[in-house]
Amino acid sequence: MVIMKKDIILVDRNDKIIGYDEKYPPHKNPAKLHRAFSIFLFNDKGQMLIHKRSKYKKTWPGYWTNACCSHPAKGESYAKALQRRLKEELGIRCKLKFLFKFIYKAKYNKTWGEHEIDYVFVGRYNKKIKPNKKEIADWKYMDVDSLLKDVKKNPERYTPWFKKALPRVIKYIKKNQDF
Repeated sequence: MVIMKKDIILVDRNDKIIGYDEKYPPHKNPAKLHRAFSIFLFNDKGQMLIHKRSKYKKTWPGYWTNACCSHPAKGESYAKALQRRLKEELGIRCKLKFLFKFIYKAKYNKTWGEHEIDYVFVGRYNKKIKPNKKEIADWKYMDVDSLLKDVKKNPERYTPWFKKALPRVIKYIKKNQDF
């Protein structure tokens, strides 16, 4: 499924649906609040999979971020949306666990921005990935401590939602090795 006409779910601050829109208008400043999700994947070595966003992205192209992120479509459950995007972006399927949600707003440039209720999920994956070049320019697994140091040293290299969710995700991972 490709997000098409009127598929983006617009919500209020309580996550109540207030309407639907096409993919790009909610991302134009001032960005409209809409539903999104972020997937964080770890291998058995405790390393996190991160990827560099494709140059084709309207927001934050060339920035490093979590394994996969997108939007559930109108009428689509989170479970289906998560597996759809994992397949489309990374060529995989993976069991995921919901951790938390948060609201953030960020301006990329004069035209583009984000304003999302972001549902954060975590999973473990150790097999080969097949990145979609239209979505992902590069990818790697990184040791969590090294990643935290790099985000602190070079915050301009990472997406705003990734930086916002990362501390809570890592706190969870360090306490729960059996997710």
